[in-house]
Amino acid sequence: MQIAIVGLTGSGKTTVFNTLTRGHAETGGYGGLQLNVGVVKVPDERLDRLATLFRPKKIVQADVTYVDLPAPPASSDGRVGTEELPAEHLARLRDSDALLHVVRAWDDPALPHPAGSVGAARDLEQLDLEFTLADLAMADRRLDRLATSGRHGSAAEREANEREGAILRRLKEALEAGRPIRDVSLEPEEEKPIRGFRFLTQKPVLVLLNVGEADLPRASELAAGIAAGYRHEKALVDALSARIEMELGELEPGEAAAFMEELGLRESSLDRVIALSYRLLGLVSFLTAGPDEVRAWPIRAGSTAVDAAGTIHTDLARGFIRAETVAYDDLLALGSLAEARKAGKLRSEGKTYRVRDGDVIEVLFSR
Repeated sequence: MQIAIVGLTGSGKTTVFNTLTRGHAETGGYGGLQLNVGVVKVPDERLDRLATLFRPKKIVQADVTYVDLPAPPASSDGRVGTEELPAEHLARLRDSDALLHVVRAWDDPALPHPAGSVGAARDLEQLDLEFTLADLAMADRRLDRLATSGRHGSAAEREANEREGAILRRLKEALEAGRPIRDVSLEPEEEKPIRGFRFLTQKPVLVLLNVGEADLPRASELAAGIAAGYRHEKALVDALSARIEMELGELEPGEAAAFMEELGLRESSLDRVIALSYRLLGLVSFLTAGPDEVRAWPIRAGSTAVDAAGTIHTDLARGFIRAETVAYDDLLALGSLAEARKAGKLRSEGKTYRVRDGDVIEVLFSR
């Protein structure tokens, strides 16, 4: 799963990338064309607790890939700025499963805002507009093609083109009204014909306010203020100070704890943002546990037991017999799989069982 980190020039998005990935990508370029990629482990304290029961050789966390992309140029005179990004960058953006939109909410005379003043709501709206224009351009091009070539082909093909055109016209109407595609209610059969377009405003988005140290005590208040005016589907709003989080990451645990106490922070915002990213992707984790490894496996919420088996290995899905399943809380309370079985908490589930977050699963299969 991949999340694209986006933001206007000077938002601090590369600092956010470094914070999340513990990377050292160059910052301060104000719009350079560098693309940065990093993989982040998803914090999950359940793995450590299961490890005390199973004493595994290794612990494997779920992970999310973050891609730090340069800010697109502003659109003007019929030119769509986002589409002028290098081909690789635009492909990465469109192929991402979600967006992490970094918005500048810090002020520093030494690093002035390119617009002359800090305005989080304004900046958020500006980049959203760029993505809206990019989606409009794509919808218009496809509608133009459907108006000509869409009238040819078999009756079934013409009917499919008409359905696609009707969906695109609905999306265009929403975009022209300033509504992202994620706000348009589409049935699964309506989403299928437009899946290949990889519309930017259809992607889930985590808006992340990058605040200064002085505003840390009221970071939640600032995020709530933006969220109140950003009531879109599949959208979350949070806040952190990327610079402070990066400094915390470079300290020893004891020093970091003392620094956080000095700043009045009860916890690091970093783990929360990673967890929100995971949630934004619509993922839950099922767990496997044994002497070889304890592991978290990411899977779409609502997936079945056979989907979980296929996530581990395709052979398990093909030969699926059943899934021995116990809730994490029950396993931890009872202390072992044997005790869970005695207590009736270890269940045998079939192919259609809907996997829950924290299910500890062993797949039984025929070879």
